[in-house]
Amino acid sequence: MRRGLCGFALTVLTTVGYGQTVAQPRLMDAPAARSCAVQDEWATPAEKNCYATTPDYAETMAYLRRVQAAAPNEVKIEPFGRSGEGRELDIVIVSHDGMFDPAELHVAKRPIVLVQNSIHAGEMDGKDACLSLLRDMVITKSKAALLERAVLVFIPMYNADGHERRSRYNRINQDGPAEMGWRGNGTNLNLNRDYLKADAPETRAFMAMFHRWLPDFFVDDHVTDGADYQYDVTFTMDDGPNVPAGTARWVGEVATPMLEKYVDAHGHLASPTYITLANDSDPAQGLGFNDNPPRFSTGYMILEGRPGMLVELHMLKDYQTRVTGNYEILAGLMELVNRDADKLIALNATADTEAEAMGSHPLSNVKYPLTLAWGGETTPFLFRGYRYTRELSGVSGVMWVRYTHEPWNVSLPAQTGYKIVAETRPPAAYLIPAQWTGVIDSLAAHQIEMTRTTAPWAGVVETYRCAGMEWQEPPFEGRHPTFNGEAQHDPGKFGNCVLVREPMSFPAGSALVRLNQRLSRVVIEWLEPAAPDSALQWGFFDSIFEQKEYGEAYVLEDLAREMMAKDPKLTAEFERKVSSDPVFAASPYARLEFFYERSPWYAANRVGLYPVGRLSSLDGVPVSH
Repeated sequence: MRRGLCGFALTVLTTVGYGQTVAQPRLMDAPAARSCAVQDEWATPAEKNCYATTPDYAETMAYLRRVQAAAPNEVKIEPFGRSGEGRELDIVIVSHDGMFDPAELHVAKRPIVLVQNSIHAGEMDGKDACLSLLRDMVITKSKAALLERAVLVFIPMYNADGHERRSRYNRINQDGPAEMGWRGNGTNLNLNRDYLKADAPETRAFMAMFHRWLPDFFVDDHVTDGADYQYDVTFTMDDGPNVPAGTARWVGEVATPMLEKYVDAHGHLASPTYITLANDSDPAQGLGFNDNPPRFSTGYMILEGRPGMLVELHMLKDYQTRVTGNYEILAGLMELVNRDADKLIALNATADTEAEAMGSHPLSNVKYPLTLAWGGETTPFLFRGYRYTRELSGVSGVMWVRYTHEPWNVSLPAQTGYKIVAETRPPAAYLIPAQWTGVIDSLAAHQIEMTRTTAPWAGVVETYRCAGMEWQEPPFEGRHPTFNGEAQHDPGKFGNCVLVREPMSFPAGSALVRLNQRLSRVVIEWLEPAAPDSALQWGFFDSIFEQKEYGEAYVLEDLAREMMAKDPKLTAEFERKVSSDPVFAASPYARLEFFYERSPWYAANRVGLYPVGRLSSLDGVPVSH
């Protein structure tokens, strides 16, 4: 039983959500299932233990291989890489007729659904749901119709190393199972923040597998943190400005309402939005805006031009409820994909065509949104929550929300609508100097098409001059980015990058990246500095902000006097700054640096000059073909 802190709290206010406080969710106790299913030889490991436990890596793979042996013409297990600690990463392919080759499936117009499980390995509900769904598709055949045309591909344990770091203490917010995995991988990176920067071996293996299969629909299964409420299944699909218009309409008008209805009709309660509160200490203020930059799996799917669904089972529901809820939304999705197969395939083809045309009209008035934020609009949302009390805590010193289990069905404002924070006009191509190997290697991990220059080349190109940067001091995902961790993109924190035209030189072997390719959106998001997960923001270009040459004080004293003698306006500017800025006036270094920064010697440092060129034309650039 979770212990309250009533002895340390002073009750000062009770708002909407009045209700009797009841026992809080359990933290350490063994989880309790609603019921134990009838056991037979094909009961999954979780079912055999009445959902009190989840199988470890070896037990999970043993069950999958037993199913494969029983249904070899319908199931294939295929490795796609290894984790940092050396564990095999696998996909399970489920096809009614033994067609397991992705190229053949695409030619046959068979839609492919890729489901990713256990990226946060303490949130393994989707893994156990997929084991049950697999059994019902190919062993009991009760769900065989879901394979009529669609093909299911699922990753049972993406974060395999985190999956094996099992403990009852890994998820303080979660009700079961008895032991669960860890959020980070073997080097403690959160793989669901790594999709664009691709630091982890798991991410790079995923990219190669994803582009080999190029699925028509992607699902990432999770378990929530956050507020308490009645829903046991919440889900969301992106439909924002960077989602192709036809896909966004299908998501909003067809897929979302159909899945909500399906889940509700099969014994669960679904919310077609991921529940985040605008104010964690006051649920009555409504629901917050969910930004989805490409560090996340489903945010990355936007760049791939594929619909992606984030599934979030509610952490405080028992494990059986969560697993069976995950099962139902996957079953509903497979039913939908079979029904709308032709439509979905056509939407994805249109998305690919649009991406390939991204660089067709370079530097035109067509702009690509780079960062998005809440647009300031709200929409009424019928929220099925629980009544609650608010108290001033003597422990934390802030308002403490305590939920009851008395239903609270209320219309709340939900933050909706997008505001474009930054945007760009796509060029025809980018040119990355050969020495920036980390930036180029990340693009290669995404299977971006690149060519290399065959000789040195110099010319005037578009690029950026950046200043005013600040770096996050505590590490975030093993780096010190310019953005503030999990916070929404903040242009003030990011600094200022101004588009300029500069003469630049590029050595032989520099990477030319054209935008006439399917993954053009990935290229833009990686190479445009203002994009929320760009290489610059993740720190791949930090050294361009380091000044390497300096002037000694006795040299700068002479330089300052020479410059003032030649330029009375500069003298007046200096004197104004001395008289108006006490900090500047008191700093000998700053006063001398004032002149150095306005001299040709400082310009040679090229501090803040972004080394990537934006090309409107490839004329004269020596590239291989």
